[in-house]
Amino acid sequence: MDKLLIRGGRPLKGEVPISGAKNAALPELCAALLTDEPVTLHNVPSLQDVATTLKLLRNMGASAERSTDRPDVVSIDASRVTSPEAPYDLVKTMRASILVLGPLLARFGEATVSLPGGCAIGSRPVDQHIKGLQAMGAQISVEHGYILAKAPQGLKGARITTDMVTVTGTENLLMAATLADGETVLENAAREPEIPDLAELLIAMGARIEGQGTSQIRIQGVKRLHAPAGGHRIVPDRIEAGTFLCAVAATGGDVLLKGARSDHLDAVIEKLREAGAQVEAEGGGVRVRSDGRLKAVGFRTSEYPAFPTDMQAQFMALDCVADGTALVTETIFENRFMHVNELVRLGARIEVDGHTAVVTGVPQLSGATVMATDLRASAGLVIAGLVADGETVVDRIYHLDRGYDRMEAKLRGLGADIERMK
Repeated sequence: MDKLLIRGGRPLKGEVPISGAKNAALPELCAALLTDEPVTLHNVPSLQDVATTLKLLRNMGASAERSTDRPDVVSIDASRVTSPEAPYDLVKTMRASILVLGPLLARFGEATVSLPGGCAIGSRPVDQHIKGLQAMGAQISVEHGYILAKAPQGLKGARITTDMVTVTGTENLLMAATLADGETVLENAAREPEIPDLAELLIAMGARIEGQGTSQIRIQGVKRLHAPAGGHRIVPDRIEAGTFLCAVAATGGDVLLKGARSDHLDAVIEKLREAGAQVEAEGGGVRVRSDGRLKAVGFRTSEYPAFPTDMQAQFMALDCVADGTALVTETIFENRFMHVNELVRLGARIEVDGHTAVVTGVPQLSGATVMATDLRASAGLVIAGLVADGETVVDRIYHLDRGYDRMEAKLRGLGADIERMK
């Protein structure tokens, strides 16, 4: 199992490219199941979750390959899907596998999908997906750990109000509705930037969608979808960008994040500026400057456009070495403070009371061996290691590989002393 060895204390300087968004790539790969024409996606990141999705599509009978000349270009041909099934062996490591349910049901009238796995950060039920598809006429049962879904007469348009804001639920129902008979209205829809990006792909494939990026999305079903002319370019990863913003702010330095979208990071950038970092949109990207002397800043996670839960661990690592005390409140996932004990091993002062962590900054963290517990916790521990004195070893970084494209190589290019150990 791979580990990262980090020797902290170096400011980060230079330029770093921001890869395509994991949380846009996964649903958009699944969207290729909606048509029998080849779909080409650009700016696809090299991540373990992407590799798992491509393997899942191939297992169904689709062709899903990266270009040999351009590794960030992926072509999917789902014209010969023979098995509309997502088995447990492929789904157990990645919750986003549930995103094949809507497209399979819409195009083939049936789907068998294992209940998903992924990071152990808390309950993320799929009941909203199931209730929405049932409202569209699907017959669904859950047996032996599998979702068994059928719509022999096709899906019908419906008005669907989810009990909570759910990103994957919105994406699944959005994709399913493109081929449903009549109009579907999604109320309480997620607004994350990855939703409009998926909608743009579907519109380029012939779907009729309005309201993406708002809490109400309207979809007029069409008979069939086609390949997007010229392909579709995946939006830059706002969470990868936010992670590098926090890393530079905590260590000090001056870095241009090439391709990053500042308009997707308003809440994070506002908090970084409050902490004392300089962050500005520049030259098709975002530049961050910091002298490493920061003020602790509290925040509360919530649905977009508020502060994202996927940035909580990274900003907490920054607060660990800032002046003062900050209150960090997690409202999305009940188990998303598992990285706290590992940060404490590095010398951080953190006390947890329910859904709130009280972080008191210390002058210096001290290197130690720590264990990653989930994807974003891994990134938070890497940032802590970058500012810690001495050597930090981050174990179980397979979590990190699920969501960050060559993170250690990118950090090394900015001057960090970091290496992967087999």
